[in-house]
Amino acid sequence: MEKKISISNNQVILNYNKAYPKDRQEFLASKTFQVYIQYFISSQKEKNVDLYKYLTQDGKYDSQEAAAEFTHFLRLLSVFKMDEIRNDYALDEKHLLDTIEEIYKSWRDLQRFAVMSSENIDGFGVNTLVARDSAVNSLFLRTYRLFEERAMHRRNVVYRQAQAGTNACFSVYRHKNLWDPQYEALMNIPVIDTVMLRTPMILHPKSSKREGVINETDTNPITYFAGDPEEWFCFPCKVGKLLCFVYFNTKYIASALSMANLFELASREESEQKPDLICIYGNPDDRNETQFYHDTENDIWVGCISDHPRVEYFGYLKKMCLTLHNLAMMQRGWLPIHGAFVNITLNDGRKKGLMLMGDSGAGKSESIEALKAVGYDIIRDIEVVFDDMGTIHIEDGVPYGQGTEIGAFVRLDDLDPGTPYRDMDRAVIMGPENPNARMVVPASPYRVVVHNHTIDLFAYANNYTDEYGLKQRPIEDVKETCKQGKRMALGTTQEVGISTTYFANPFGPMQKQELCEPLIDKMFQCMKDNGVFVGEIYTHLGFDRANRKGLDIAAKELLEFIKK
Repeated sequence: MEKKISISNNQVILNYNKAYPKDRQEFLASKTFQVYIQYFISSQKEKNVDLYKYLTQDGKYDSQEAAAEFTHFLRLLSVFKMDEIRNDYALDEKHLLDTIEEIYKSWRDLQRFAVMSSENIDGFGVNTLVARDSAVNSLFLRTYRLFEERAMHRRNVVYRQAQAGTNACFSVYRHKNLWDPQYEALMNIPVIDTVMLRTPMILHPKSSKREGVINETDTNPITYFAGDPEEWFCFPCKVGKLLCFVYFNTKYIASALSMANLFELASREESEQKPDLICIYGNPDDRNETQFYHDTENDIWVGCISDHPRVEYFGYLKKMCLTLHNLAMMQRGWLPIHGAFVNITLNDGRKKGLMLMGDSGAGKSESIEALKAVGYDIIRDIEVVFDDMGTIHIEDGVPYGQGTEIGAFVRLDDLDPGTPYRDMDRAVIMGPENPNARMVVPASPYRVVVHNHTIDLFAYANNYTDEYGLKQRPIEDVKETCKQGKRMALGTTQEVGISTTYFANPFGPMQKQELCEPLIDKMFQCMKDNGVFVGEIYTHLGFDRANRKGLDIAAKELLEFIKK
């Protein structure tokens, strides 16, 4: 990114390598600040006519001239008191104070990000990035307070330490290794090596639901990649044990950086290797598609999400990464599980690994939350292995579970005081004003996610049947129930009412049933041979989400299983 500042799509990106203010005078005199003020003035033409007239002095200046004149006035105001300044803007104190407040509010209404290169800087580290960004945050806040207090002719008596700078910042470097010439178009895209999120970070995406399915294509999306390297970044991450390069359009920078709460950021050394997965997010290809392709020659699974306002919803990016992961893991003989897996440890040291499977809204996470609530006095710890997507694989004849994500993407409506997730103040909250509002919150360290975990119970989360509790059933019956993948849809996607999805997993297994089918047989037989409890848990959430009776009964029976 060569621009000093980029403002579009209700977001702003600052380039600290091109424009980094060391003090207030440098900040106020900068072209970057003037660009923002001009953007602000132009936005007031339709939004607030009175402020627009004040800033343009009743049409005396156009937006560019007004920006230059007003920033000059602010430079004077940063040095002198109001009664010492002879300037037209100082004559109308009411509109001046309104303008200062609105400039600050409009700035904070934007999604704000900063980027800098980590190359060619001696001793660059996370402290360099955080220190620079924190200094900017302090500078912006102190400058706003100075102008506000001078316009009011008094000091404030209550101070709120708001995030006046960025919501997030990150550092980048350039790839050095090209794993195949056909991917050369991606090589000039800067790669992220450090991310700093100011949490809780609140985002306002235009969309709050995911639509459609991810389809296979016989054309590698790299052949129609249309991105300008100046407007793209790469987020290299670990999805489970696989290396995934997410190349994203800066239009979707908020969603892309939110992945830092969900997937482990890969190291520089890892990022110089050939990836297992590539996701292209926001490709301006005019296809309006979400597609995947298997590059068999390089054994890379490639996904592409077309540029469209609806894909601003984080679920598109998350599910594409998980789909690519699941396809690659099935090819390696691992079975993807759409569900939740936790290790429960009681106060007396007894421990059980519980894996609940089911499609979105079936009640997997809610059952675990209810379990913690009913067992609050005897449960010492709940370790989250995964809360959406994981795998079962066999080693030395034993089935083990592993996860894919270090965080969880959860509905705000599903949270209660019994939630098993920690560090809620580190969350990224998405669209709290919308239905299906979500948050991305850290859940478990990466070392926990990719460790082999013993499975003591495997249960299908049934939200559509009148039965209550937890029930052990014959392996063949449960296997067929899982393959049918029935659930009462709750409107978190485009589906409503009873729906069926092969193996309750539209993210890989549904697309490659011929790969998945023998793995289901193999893993279920292995669980049977190892004495794993296999059955169903009845959540009743498809009938009435507000009625927790079904969850409470199921949670009590889960607790009894753990105590045995």
